[in-house]
Amino acid sequence: MNRSQSQVHARTGIGFRPIGFGGAPIGNFNGAFTDDSAQSLIHHAWDLGVRYFDTAPGYGTGLSEYRLGYALRRYAGEDLTVSTKVGRVVSPTLNGPTVDGQYIDLPPFTAEFDYSYDGVMRGIEQSMQRMLTDRFDIVYIHDCDRYTHGTDQPSQFRTAIDGAYPALESLRDQGVVGAIGFGVNETDVMADAVKATDVDICLLAGRYTLLEQEPLDDLLPLCEQRGVGITLGGVYNSGILATGPTEGARFNYAPAPADVREKAAKLEEVCRDHDVPLAAAALQFAFAHPVVVNIIVGARTTDQQQRNADLFDTEIPTALWDELRSIGLIRPDAPTP
Repeated sequence: MNRSQSQVHARTGIGFRPIGFGGAPIGNFNGAFTDDSAQSLIHHAWDLGVRYFDTAPGYGTGLSEYRLGYALRRYAGEDLTVSTKVGRVVSPTLNGPTVDGQYIDLPPFTAEFDYSYDGVMRGIEQSMQRMLTDRFDIVYIHDCDRYTHGTDQPSQFRTAIDGAYPALESLRDQGVVGAIGFGVNETDVMADAVKATDVDICLLAGRYTLLEQEPLDDLLPLCEQRGVGITLGGVYNSGILATGPTEGARFNYAPAPADVREKAAKLEEVCRDHDVPLAAAALQFAFAHPVVVNIIVGARTTDQQQRNADLFDTEIPTALWDELRSIGLIRPDAPTP
């Protein structure tokens, strides 16, 4: 595959290259960045040909948006696509620097969930101020899933459908936002959202990978029928498809269970037999489905970012996909490069 190839999403007219920039790390996810190191990572991504940059208010209580917006000012007027998210409203705190889950060394702000119409309008205005812009190419309704809200998910989802979605629909009608959708961690939640609304592009995190292909049952055919594009996050399943089934390998933001490590080991063995890195197969497999317009990949260093780009360009023989399919490691109906 070629990371510089481009495609245009028919429904929105938005152009995409295959690899996108994931903004969670520069929000100090699992470790602190300096402002300078964050800027260097963003500019390095641009030099690699990345033109789609994704962020969210929840990535470091606005820190990721602030850093990304400042860096991207250099490329104003260029072929650039930016997405952010709604569902959290950021407010100042009097307690000094904060910690928010796995985000550390944060500015003195907190991010509270708010999927109401008014909350989304406040959130968009805040995001525009942090990112030094007056419009967004894509905005996703963020994390209205069970992973985030547990037993309160049905209530939060209903508010997102009744409040957040109409707000984004209004902004799309005004031209303030180019495309709208949902960004969630679960296939069935995404399918319910697509069925209930008229979305353009959605972000599915971690559920369509070499290890998981459940979206082939319902979600991806539904999106193909409706012309909805999919951006994919978490195509390494939080790490195990990048590192292999090593000690401490991560899956879905937690230590990988034994059955997942076992399947990853089998995938890695087949890839090794064909002299292909497991991570290269993971990237290219995820991008091969026709509704997928981009795979958003996070990196902490320019070396990691360079490796991801090189892995996407790695030549993979058809025989590898044929073998994975024949022994049941990928589904028969899964598209491959």
